[in-house]
Amino acid sequence: MSAAPGLFSLEFFPPRTADGMDKLRATRRQFAQLKPAFCSVTFGAGGSTREGTLAAVLEFRADGMEAAPHISCIGGTEESLRDVLLQYKGHGIRHVVALRGDLPSGAGAAGDFRYASDLVAFIRRETGDWFQIDVAAYPEFHPQAASPQQDLEAFKRKVDAGADAAITQYFYNADAYWHFVDACAGAGIAVPIVPGIMPIQSFSKLARFSDACGAEIPRWIRKRLEGFGDDTASIRAFGLDVVTELCDGLLARGAPGLHFYTLNHAALTTTIWQRLGL
Repeated sequence: MSAAPGLFSLEFFPPRTADGMDKLRATRRQFAQLKPAFCSVTFGAGGSTREGTLAAVLEFRADGMEAAPHISCIGGTEESLRDVLLQYKGHGIRHVVALRGDLPSGAGAAGDFRYASDLVAFIRRETGDWFQIDVAAYPEFHPQAASPQQDLEAFKRKVDAGADAAITQYFYNADAYWHFVDACAGAGIAVPIVPGIMPIQSFSKLARFSDACGAEIPRWIRKRLEGFGDDTASIRAFGLDVVTELCDGLLARGAPGLHFYTLNHAALTTTIWQRLGL
């Protein structure tokens, strides 16, 4: 397979321990050979991993890889987020991923921002065109959206507020992605919508993630994965075939790139990347 031209990127989370950071450094060295367009680094609810996010971003950049920190507005104030933006500007960071984020359990006030569109508008007010701003999109609809139309309207508000591009929640049903892209075009949304890709490493973890975020595992995939039981090698081999075929089909139809949710592991994403000829 040979890949269509596009934007190919990777997502990581900031480790909470020194050992985890050492493992991420080793993973990062493996991924550096792939020359991704950028690497995004997640941001904990309420800012619990903010310093880890910046530390990871700076390490990626020191290794010659572009990096984009996530910014979550839940639990944040205008003052605290203004400080974050100034800190990122001070380090010469020009790319961020702006998300609403999840309300921490037991949390009281959600902070000064209710929606990601509010955060995008704030970033534009504070920093003009300094940052490229990516936002999230949900081909199978945000789990808290009352309807597909409501979800589409929420996405359009983020774009109208100043978002430059979107990265989707992961999915395994390509039709859901293309239906969403068509709906966006019909609503006058013209930004690139990059598919989010989740390699399949463990069925139990995937099922847990998917149940939490509303991403559908098609019945035929779920049944095959269940049938492998604890046979990790077969789960990964099947998952590699499924996800590679998904990616190849998306690129063949004109998707603007792929964004891989690595979970800080190199092997599966690297194998898919190489199979696609990226």
